[in-house]
Amino acid sequence: MADSTLKRISDICLSLPDTKLTMTWGEPHFRVGDKIFCGYGGKKGQPTITFKLEMEHADILVKNDPRFSRAPYVGHKGWVSLDPKTVKDWDEVRALVVESYHLIAPKKTLAKLDGVPESARKTSRRKTR
Repeated sequence: MADSTLKRISDICLSLPDTKLTMTWGEPHFRVGDKIFCGYGGKKGQPTITFKLEMEHADILVKNDPRFSRAPYVGHKGWVSLDPKTVKDWDEVRALVVESYHLIAPKKTLAKLDGVPESARKTSRRKTR
């Protein structure tokens, strides 16, 4: 399970412009430039996928969907953890990861999404700063 989940999340994350996989805190994390937008690791021995969402979106998911919880240390900033064993629709995960990417990526990098297939960019929720 862990290897196939990491492969799936890697495929999603690395399909986006200017992304890379790094080992951070001993676990795989995906960066756009130098900033983390998604992570894969363990929470109390259980695998998790972690990403940043708009705060309102994060609040709704955490309160209403038991698959989601606040990410340790950064949950107060909109970071959410998802139990990958509960994933039935990887397009849903893709949309959440793309939301995170939009929140983290620089504007110049986001402009490159025009060349990315529609399936890799299902949502656009970037806030202006």
